[in-house]
Amino acid sequence: MISRRALLQSVAAASAALPSLSQSVFAEDAWPSREIHSICGFPPGTGADVFVRFYGKKLEDKLGKTIITENKVGAFGNIATEYVAKSKPDGYTLFIAPGSSFLAAAPSLFKKLAYDPVNDFEHVTTLSKLPFILVVSGDSPYKDAAELTKYLKEQGDKASYASVANTGIVSSELYKANFGLNTVEVKYKETGPMLNDLWGHNIAFAHLDPVGAMAHLKTGKLRALATSSKERFVSLPDIPSAAEAGITNSDIIAWWSVHMPKGTPKPIVDKLETLFNQIAVDDETKKFLGNLGSDPFPGNSQMLKDLLVKDTAAWHDYVKIAKIEPYS
Repeated sequence: MISRRALLQSVAAASAALPSLSQSVFAEDAWPSREIHSICGFPPGTGADVFVRFYGKKLEDKLGKTIITENKVGAFGNIATEYVAKSKPDGYTLFIAPGSSFLAAAPSLFKKLAYDPVNDFEHVTTLSKLPFILVVSGDSPYKDAAELTKYLKEQGDKASYASVANTGIVSSELYKANFGLNTVEVKYKETGPMLNDLWGHNIAFAHLDPVGAMAHLKTGKLRALATSSKERFVSLPDIPSAAEAGITNSDIIAWWSVHMPKGTPKPIVDKLETLFNQIAVDDETKKFLGNLGSDPFPGNSQMLKDLLVKDTAAWHDYVKIAKIEPYS
């Protein structure tokens, strides 16, 4: 039988624990109590920046708290990704990013990373999916992929293409490998200078994210010759698939997703998962994505992590096929 003294000590200990328990519950219920910082790996004003800010505003409306977008540009997304990985896991740092490129592709494209794409993050959910688009200048003489390919074969290593994103690099190198092309890669840190060179016919082609390409496709400043996906994309019904264009080794689909620093409390991750999935399928979002050549892609935390692991392995194979030397 427990003694009266032991019983009183147990009661006292339990009572002492109540304030901290209450504070913990209160802290979770009170989130967010201040602004949330959304990290963007692209320059202000770009299509990808608009994408990040759109979802930030939608989340702001749901939470009733300010979402501040911070642009941390450079190193093909590594600067932004590393910043998030090393941020305090308090629920106030958010990463809306092209996860297929910034996370899944990174281990195959870089010799060293300052973060672990799978284990240094809480993976919230997927948002949208899209192929990359093989584009030339709108006034280019090449009306389809076959005409461009013929020209590039004739030019050998005298022709060049632009790279500004990981997915675009692999898509272009797979295209080259498929036809045995020797076209030279020209690296760009930002989309603006790359587009100027494309329009100036200093480079022959690029594979671009529809988020940044659609506005120029609509005005005729860019011409789309094919997507990077095996089948035609729902939101891009008029653009031939890679297979239709004869690029039989390509079936690359990029996806955007939401991530937070490892250790962010699960109730916060779960709440954001629910909110972002609501945002992903509302009418305004569907219209927004359709204008950007993207489809809604709602998911969940586990599905996103599984997809990340799967595509990390796929990117390893893509990089080998394309014979890409990892960056230092």
